[in-house]
Amino acid sequence: MSDHIRYSAAAAESLIQAVDFDKVQTAVLAARNEVIADVGLLHAGCDIPAEKQPLDAGFIELPKHLLAEWDESGDDSLLGRIETAAAQFAGQVDRMLVLGIGGSYMGARALFEALCHPYHNEMSREKRNGIPKLSFEGNNVDTAAVSGLLELLAAGTDPAEIADRWGIVVISKSGGTLETAVAFRVFRQALEEFYGSDSAEALSLVIPVTGETGKLRNFSNLRGYPATFPIPDGVGGRFSVFTAVGLLPAAVLGIDIKQLLQGAADATERFHTADYDDNPTLQYTAVSHYLETEHGLNIRVLSTWGKRLEAVGLWYDQLLAESLGKAEKGATPITGVNTRDLHSRGQQHQEGTLDKLITNLYVEPDANGAVTVPAVPDALNQDELNKYSGKNLPEILQAAMQGTNQAYADVNRPTADLVLPKLDAYNIGALLQMLMLATVTEGRLMGINPYGQPGVEDYKRNMNAILSRS
Repeated sequence: MSDHIRYSAAAAESLIQAVDFDKVQTAVLAARNEVIADVGLLHAGCDIPAEKQPLDAGFIELPKHLLAEWDESGDDSLLGRIETAAAQFAGQVDRMLVLGIGGSYMGARALFEALCHPYHNEMSREKRNGIPKLSFEGNNVDTAAVSGLLELLAAGTDPAEIADRWGIVVISKSGGTLETAVAFRVFRQALEEFYGSDSAEALSLVIPVTGETGKLRNFSNLRGYPATFPIPDGVGGRFSVFTAVGLLPAAVLGIDIKQLLQGAADATERFHTADYDDNPTLQYTAVSHYLETEHGLNIRVLSTWGKRLEAVGLWYDQLLAESLGKAEKGATPITGVNTRDLHSRGQQHQEGTLDKLITNLYVEPDANGAVTVPAVPDALNQDELNKYSGKNLPEILQAAMQGTNQAYADVNRPTADLVLPKLDAYNIGALLQMLMLATVTEGRLMGINPYGQPGVEDYKRNMNAILSRS
């Protein structure tokens, strides 16, 4: 077992022509150099060329810088202040309500689902070791969902009862994103009615995470919230999981944020220095880009084996779509969860249009504590599962994955593997950073700017204009 994330496209080798692929590898190495140079350009203090704007490359070295600041300043560092605020907040509330949309919540959701108990919110506070439950809103404008959550939050009648207490982490770089701004006003009003609009307690139960300027920053200053955290310039929303956007909710949930950052920092170092053959970021980028441009595989299925990585896939859907879906270019991302989705999409993947690259994302199997198939008396063996008695669920999942990959290979459907040695904070940090680095590298390879999302801004302008005249 490797100690690091590994990538293999051995099952797609029949489609890869050595001469053409060598050219792609060379181009990917050049794109890596451009991505690294972008970091220097961002911090050089000189004018950024128009073709490079926006340049949100600040995420690349951020994990290393945050860890270095922690080593130097400890509790006075940003990480120290996040951990202090998170501990205080977790001690005050039994439910954390995270308000945000896109990158302002999808990274936190990915961390939550990957690293917390699968039934975290259903467990008692004691079994959660005092860690709050988690709810997300401000990511849509769904009246039934908002009404239902308001009803749930108002279920308690006594603010002194810890089980009824809740607080808000509101995340928006500008404060002008309508979905989140509306949700913040709605839930802020509910919180202030519950705790008292001008009470110190109510103020302590709201933690804004926002830019250094903008509507939410101005409002936070006006209200005097005691804990407010920055989203740094030079880091775009979908690249912000290793800012307070992702780190604060993760810290409230008891996730080791230093290990997250260490995994990300090590992935960045590997991206910078490792040769192609030991560089999963470059390998993943080259194979994905080659199969899209040379074989028309413009749908990328991130096939997660097991449920806990589904939200990582949904986070990656946004990352890839918003970064590369420009100038009539860019692959379409799809997240699948197996074996569940073999019973819905599997047929199409097996015999449908030849336009997909399926990347299996999975964790090295671990039988420790695994559920096994029990044996039953022969008279009760109508399901004929006794032949599998003693097999554990990881073994069954591996058999399903191997059988599926073989079925795809038999009809020349390409697959690749992206393998985590363990499901822990370090490896999730490394995985998210690797996927961000791969995305911006491919953008430079394609000749497009992977930062910014002009198409999304169009819908926002139209929506605001329609509401303003109605």
